[in-house]
Amino acid sequence: MNNIKKLIMQMVKFGGVGILCFVIDFGVLFILTEGFGCYYLLSAGISFTVSVIVNYIMSVKYVFDINPKYSKSRNFIMFVIFSLIGLILTEVIMKLGVDILKWNYMIVKVGATGIVMVFNFVTRKIFLE
Repeated sequence: MNNIKKLIMQMVKFGGVGILCFVIDFGVLFILTEGFGCYYLLSAGISFTVSVIVNYIMSVKYVFDINPKYSKSRNFIMFVIFSLIGLILTEVIMKLGVDILKWNYMIVKVGATGIVMVFNFVTRKIFLE
């Protein structure tokens, strides 16, 4: 039962970090696209990168019990690799949703964020702990 409580607490903390990074991601996306007129895919890549950096810092500090047998370098590299896969997923979903389905980029970003969030939790749980 203790493992279930720990998992639930991790999910709650991950959700809190996720909400913060969601706000950062969407804020930067909106500011770059609407405020500076950047192409939405460029804005999405930049906003995702900024949120990943914040997410990494918060995740290793507050969410996951980092396995001490792995070096910090290895953990960071794994985090970046899976974040890049998440970025690719985000970009593909954005491209399909906006250019093919003709949906608003902010609505598509919500769906992409949900899918990538699940991917991120699972991969970080497996490879960081």
